[in-house]
Amino acid sequence: MGIAALVLGIISIICGIAGSIIGWLGIILGIVGIILGALGRKNAAQAGTATAGLVCSIIGTALSSLVYLACAVCVASIF
Repeated sequence: MGIAALVLGIISIICGIAGSIIGWLGIILGIVGIILGALGRKNAAQAGTATAGLVCSIIGTALSSLVYLACAVCVASIF
């Protein structure tokens, strides 16, 4: 589960950097990565990978949420 959390965290960060078009996907993938990272930390053999996945997922979720919110505010200010 640690590797899956790490992969989802990295993809979430990429979605956050990519912008508003796929920002919602980064939020969803980040949340799933956080859950998998928390579950993966219970296994002592994959604790390091799961922790890295957890951190990447948290950063990706925050970044995707921030970019998505900023784009929503920009679109709302036009109208």
